[in-house]
Amino acid sequence: MRNEQEVNEAIERYADTVRRLCMLHLKNHADTEDIFQTVFLKYALHTEPFADAGHEKAWLIRVTINACKDLLKSFFRSRTVSLDEVLEQPAALAPDHREVVEAVLSLPQKYRDVIYLHYYEGYSAPEIGRILGKNVNTVYTLLGRAKQQLREALGGEGDA
Repeated sequence: MRNEQEVNEAIERYADTVRRLCMLHLKNHADTEDIFQTVFLKYALHTEPFADAGHEKAWLIRVTINACKDLLKSFFRSRTVSLDEVLEQPAALAPDHREVVEAVLSLPQKYRDVIYLHYYEGYSAPEIGRILGKNVNTVYTLLGRAKQQLREALGGEGDA
């Protein structure tokens, strides 16, 4: 594992390159920032020394491109739509879907986050725990409570 100074120096040297590559592949600022963090986390955890600065830069470029490709081909990314996109097209929403989206948006933030990440982005509870910095059991509890609130808001008996 690299020390903080090495990582900070690498970020200063290669941040622009990594961000440009990400934007080129992803065309999305939020995804670019996610991959940026992933790349430099991998750099920090990479223990093998680099032969020279050129080798280090090539490694970072390869890791960046691979991370972008992995994100673009992920199963859940190809089958999800952001809530913003859904709400921008109200005519495209069936009345019952609009009701569900509005019910999700009416939840307290802590429940909205886990519901969104689980059902709209397709993350599992352990992944959500890592993303939000919460214990996995806490995520399961939040999901359960959020689903119960959605059931009550939508007047349903079935699984939310």
